[in-house]
Amino acid sequence: MSKSKIYVGVEIGTTKTCMVVGEVKPDGSVKILGVGETRSAGVRKGEISDYPQAKAGLKHALVKAEDICDVDISSVLLSVTGSHILGVNNRGTFRLPNEEEEVYESHINEATEIARDLPMPGDHVYLHNFIRHYHLDGQEHSVSPVGLLGRSLDVDFHIVHGIRTRIQNTLKCVREIPLEVDDVVFAPIATAQVALDREHKDAGALVIDIGGGTTDYVLYLKGAIAASGCIPVGGDHITNDIHLVTRIPFSRAEELKKKEGDACGDPARGIGMVKVIDDHGIEEGEIQRSLLNDIINGRLEETLGLIVERLPENSLKDVGAGVFLTGGSSNMRGFSELANKVFGLPIYQSEQSNISGVHANFRDPQYSTAVGLIRYAQILDAERDNNAGSKVTRALKSIWPFGR
Repeated sequence: MSKSKIYVGVEIGTTKTCMVVGEVKPDGSVKILGVGETRSAGVRKGEISDYPQAKAGLKHALVKAEDICDVDISSVLLSVTGSHILGVNNRGTFRLPNEEEEVYESHINEATEIARDLPMPGDHVYLHNFIRHYHLDGQEHSVSPVGLLGRSLDVDFHIVHGIRTRIQNTLKCVREIPLEVDDVVFAPIATAQVALDREHKDAGALVIDIGGGTTDYVLYLKGAIAASGCIPVGGDHITNDIHLVTRIPFSRAEELKKKEGDACGDPARGIGMVKVIDDHGIEEGEIQRSLLNDIINGRLEETLGLIVERLPENSLKDVGAGVFLTGGSSNMRGFSELANKVFGLPIYQSEQSNISGVHANFRDPQYSTAVGLIRYAQILDAERDNNAGSKVTRALKSIWPFGR
């Protein structure tokens, strides 16, 4: 990379819509120039439910980002999420012709096409196709075995797909601002670009991004994606649980969750009462701290349990680096201790290494996905430099084939 480049990551989330503007320098480091953010409206569980409201929020975030950064934004990388988006593994097997023993690129292409030929619902579209590993006569290879001798070639892929129209709704919202979309990225895959480094991925790591309306996850084993997905539950569901059980207003429930709640499940942290204070500082009543903590613990433990159920069988034993938590709700007191109980692994709050910026708030874990999109853009550029840009164009056209 010969000169600095500006990239913009966009996340239209359940609780916030944000644009993060970053400058990628020639040495690969990233400087965050600013964050344009507005509270989301018309977005439910990570997907657009009220189009005019969602579009207005995105426009507001754009104006803020351009004003803060003093740049004209014309194109972005867009994250998408939702429970309809699925990550699955598939293998393509190709047996070399009898007269051939050396593996050529054409053989890799044959196995790749077989692996990508994954049966899926007719209303779904591919988002990503990631090569995980190669196998030649049963021996695993992390890089292409072109030039080696063998008879049976396997290519393992992690394939991400989702409902076309639900992805298009988010894409349409951005394009009508109007902004060009350089690429569409499944949110947890973007998040992992800042949550993990290469050593973490090689050792095995699980990233959990818990936001307002969804909990996204991605698992890396031996340097490659082994699982990814979205559970349509997040911090807002905890707040709603508190509201329903205690009958206190939703806004008070949110405040108590953040300031007084504890997720770990330790009875010793549930002693006493919690005062409920209104907007004028007047005490409205009290609730038992143990009740508040039990509500938070129950919802989060269930959510983490759903992730465990969706991971490949016995895969956690190969997670050597640990579990990395991010997203706005990952700041919940006691959440790391609860995660440790559920997974039995070291738990870390993800950090954004080799990233700087004049706006300190970009390090808040709620911005991990949008910042991760900027990291993803570096990978995208590297692929284009290696003549892989056509693959990206085909993928984007499969989602949005109608032009501007």
